[in-house]
Amino acid sequence: MGYRALIPVKSLQEAKSRLAPYLAQPQRAQLVLTMLEHVITVLRESAAFECISVVSADPAVLQHASAWGAQALNEQAAGHNPALHAAAQHELASGAQTLLTISADLPFVCVQDIQALLKEAQAHDVVLVPAQKGSGTNAILARPPLAVPYVFGPDSLQRYITEAQQRHLYYTLHSSPGLAFDVDTYDDLEVLQCHHLRCTRYTISSASR
Repeated sequence: MGYRALIPVKSLQEAKSRLAPYLAQPQRAQLVLTMLEHVITVLRESAAFECISVVSADPAVLQHASAWGAQALNEQAAGHNPALHAAAQHELASGAQTLLTISADLPFVCVQDIQALLKEAQAHDVVLVPAQKGSGTNAILARPPLAVPYVFGPDSLQRYITEAQQRHLYYTLHSSPGLAFDVDTYDDLEVLQCHHLRCTRYTISSASR
């Protein structure tokens, strides 16, 4: 089906600014890179994607992404959604038939989560993955790419549903713990800290209120 994946990543100087009271900038940058490496690794291990691309304006992010086996795409437009639109157009031109756009901050996502998500795509034009909290969207799988426009931001899940309905697309919501959990708040860091007791991958023990 020509699956490709796209992972947007902010500049490391700007990433996870809500965690600034608890983690210094170098710690936030390392956390972002650790989670990005994990997401890339899981996508590669799923063996389902012709290409995995990371789009960012940060050369350091792109350098790491390339080292981890992803294609590095420099942002070609200002703003999160315009940059994703330009990157998706690149994927279309490269032959993508189905495009998964997925957050970089999913530390618990696993291969089984990705496989279940792709199974949904066999019967739907658009698969939306709600975030665990709030009304955000952690991933969107669209066939073809840009079947709906990128509308990430406040209340993005409902906005995606509206876009799909207006285009008479067959869509569904798909949830799993690994895809739903992202890292934005101190409480999320505490969950990661508990995970850190079993896995040294995430080193955030210096976080404090």
